[in-house]
Amino acid sequence: MSKLATVAKRLLVGRPFRSDRLSHTLLPKRIALPVFASDPMSSVAYAPEEILLVLSVAGASAYAFSPWIGLLVAVVMAAVVASYRQNVRTYTSGGGDYEVAAVNHGPKWGLVVGSALLVDYVLTVAVSIASAAANIGSAVPFVATHKVEFAVGAIVVLTAMNLRGVRESGTAFAIPTYAFVVGILAMIVWALVRVYVLGDDVRAESADFDLVEEHGGLAGLGFAFLVLRAFSSGSAALTGVEAISNGVPAFRKPKGRNAAMTLLMMGVLAVTMFLGLIMLARLTGAQVAEDPAHQLIGAPAGYEQKTLVAQLANAVFAGFPPATWYVIFFTGLILVLAANTAFNGFPVLGSILAQDRYLPRQLHTRGDRLVFSNGIVFLAGFAIVLVVAFDAEVTRLIQLYIVGVFMSFVISQSGMIRHWARLLRTETDPAARRRMRRSQAVNAFGFAMTALVLAVILITKFTQGAWISLAAMAAIYALMAAIRRHYQRVADELREDDDDLPIRLPSRNHAIVLVSKVHGPTKRALAYAKAVRPDRLEAVTVNVDDKDTRELVALWNKQDFSIPLKVIESPYREITKPVLDYVKRVRTANPRDVVTVFLPEYVVGRWWEQLLHNQSALRLKGRLLFQPGVMVTSVPWQLASSAKVRDRLVPAPGAIRRGLDAKNEELDH
Repeated sequence: MSKLATVAKRLLVGRPFRSDRLSHTLLPKRIALPVFASDPMSSVAYAPEEILLVLSVAGASAYAFSPWIGLLVAVVMAAVVASYRQNVRTYTSGGGDYEVAAVNHGPKWGLVVGSALLVDYVLTVAVSIASAAANIGSAVPFVATHKVEFAVGAIVVLTAMNLRGVRESGTAFAIPTYAFVVGILAMIVWALVRVYVLGDDVRAESADFDLVEEHGGLAGLGFAFLVLRAFSSGSAALTGVEAISNGVPAFRKPKGRNAAMTLLMMGVLAVTMFLGLIMLARLTGAQVAEDPAHQLIGAPAGYEQKTLVAQLANAVFAGFPPATWYVIFFTGLILVLAANTAFNGFPVLGSILAQDRYLPRQLHTRGDRLVFSNGIVFLAGFAIVLVVAFDAEVTRLIQLYIVGVFMSFVISQSGMIRHWARLLRTETDPAARRRMRRSQAVNAFGFAMTALVLAVILITKFTQGAWISLAAMAAIYALMAAIRRHYQRVADELREDDDDLPIRLPSRNHAIVLVSKVHGPTKRALAYAKAVRPDRLEAVTVNVDDKDTRELVALWNKQDFSIPLKVIESPYREITKPVLDYVKRVRTANPRDVVTVFLPEYVVGRWWEQLLHNQSALRLKGRLLFQPGVMVTSVPWQLASSAKVRDRLVPAPGAIRRGLDAKNEELDH
């Protein structure tokens, strides 16, 4: 890496951490809450609005069902939170739903959950950032007209913050998260005071518009389907709950208890804010329409529909703009930071899947700051693709959302039911059995509720875009299964105790030094080849130009290297194929011999110099590596431009001594 790139990396992610610093990055509950629970808490900013948007198709009268839908969503959320409190106490390794499914249902079900969660984490980032663009755009017109650019920039900033480490990103996110919670709760309380204590008439700007049906005559099964669709959209408020189960290793000890307490705090805050916003929408008469230009009659010309939170803030804090701006600003900011839940869950899950050989091993290793850097970068890249492809539109992205997370909910809770059933078969203590029965009942209730929601989502959202998520899950499942088969096949081939692959010593070592000119690199390669003491040593050159070859042979004989120089003819002026054919002939004549090919190579310091040198050697090396019984040895020759790179990578002896003296002085103090 160049010096400039190194400096840029240090400015971006900070100085590297030693591995023994990992324990210092663990999170207390006050920091873990904004790190892992910002997604479900912030989803209350768009989940109530999505309920009203869907109901608006049937006109203003359908809004009467919004409190009941909200109450049902809150019941499901309470069930999921209670269920996951059992999960995090039992499985603390960070595998979350994937581990629960794999242990209790088998690896294939674990892979289904893993693929579902990977898709859902990417969508969490895309939906949260798109919603942030919509909320901030309600107050800043520039953002409203450049939503895609804003979304991409926000993802890049989040990526940089997470690459600096979980603890640092958590500290940075804590203040905005708590500020958002305070703002929403204060808005709800102040609205109740104004209406029921002061007797004020609190009305949203859209309350006096006439909301007409987009599709007339909805009744019976059609209207029931619409209500179910609104319920499935509102269930987006439950996303992110599973991230805490994946992030248990990041908690301070006792990890399981602290994670369970964080889940409880998150559930209480999220349910309170979610129901409070739905209540305020009914209280203020706020309306949001899927097609405001045609559905909102009486709106002024050029009316731009604001988000539900922006309308409520304007109504509740009328006459005091700073409070309105405060709510809108921190709502937009928390929605940006809500994506951080996925930035913490996706890399951990990716690392566990990589450890089980379902994903590339690069996702298992931690970066300089003790975070899974490769997973963070992968997540950011996929999320950027989504927000660009769907123009950062929440309504379009929400149709793809929550399918994966509810699929993981269902499989995970059924796995927990089997977990308790397995323990009950061997447990004899009555008190312990009662506790297990209670825990099993909680998970059974969570399974029933999440299975119901998943069925509703698949029925109401399949044609609207849920099929895309299902197709993505199937593709990721197939890809991970193929990666696992590859790693298993490689492991089988490399197994040391395989009787079919005995380790045999070669009969002889036939060494070949490739020669293009008689110069320093060639002489070094010859000297090194001699030092290896092969059974046979010869030099080989390819005749691509008769004049040059004759001069080379004459100079070779004059130098008297005492090593034969063999000239291989190349009528088509190729280098790679004649050498490969010659090596194959040597191997065919002596199958038990090993052939070692020595390649002189230049070591350069500038990237563009690499384009001017070693191209033939690289092509030849790449082909020789596929030949059985052939070893390839590169003999480097450092050019002057490589000295600067060497000096950066290897400190001078004086610098090493100064560094040791400074370290000793530090230890003395």
